Amino acid sequence: MCERLVSAGKVFKLKEKTDFQSLAAKLKNLRKEEQYNEDNYNFSLQTEVRDLSLDDRVLRGVFSWDIITHIFHRGKNIPVPKTIEASFSFARKEEIMFLTIVEKKSLANNIANQLSEALFITTGNIVESKISPEVLRSFHESNPEDTKVIFFDDIDIPNINKLSLYGSALLNTSLYNDYCDHGQIWYLVFKSKKHGNIVGLTRDTVVTIFNQIEDSDFIDYVMDEIFPLVK
Repeated sequence: MCERLVSAGKVFKLKEKTDFQSLAAKLKNLRKEEQYNEDNYNFSLQTEVRDLSLDDRVLRGVFSWDIITHIFHRGKNIPVPKTIEASFSFARKEEIMFLTIVEKKSLANNIANQLSEALFITTGNIVESKISPEVLRSFHESNPEDTKVIFFDDIDIPNINKLSLYGSALLNTSLYNDYCDHGQIWYLVFKSKKHGNIVGLTRDTVVTIFNQIEDSDFIDYVMDEIFPLVK
């Protein structure tokens, strides 16, 4: 896939035990087509998985999905077909089978549900993965000089929903300790020491990489640095 200036993705996990061969066999034949009709506009919309590859570490592929958007043209909203192509991977870390989808949160959620239906007949077998507030705080405090932004949620101060800190050496500020007393870390922006990426990470494992990176390298980074944080 192409190299983007900013890449977003989300990590999920499978509730049902399975293996790479079973996943590959089901995804290989995933192809759907439906007709879309609106006024005098008719489109054939396709959903398919392509470019599957499997090694002993990861099952990779591309989820290709046609959707309809609308553009305003001379007083009318005109339907226009658009193809979403999202790289994805299944990879195992200890007892957990993870799914990583390289796409913005809302689209990644939709694709995860479609993959769940294709693999397990129903939604709900591919679910969100979570990082505990304690683990995210420990992750920051182990490399405090690399953290650039911190957002806090679950604030116990009335009428305050979120707090944030920007800058270097955040760990050594009194505000950091005060904010930790009043809330929990929800979002970090940091520089990965090992990979050099500038990364945004939320507790529901939405990952944003703010430097140019190929989809395959995005997936490799997530497997290496984010999977170990998931509870």
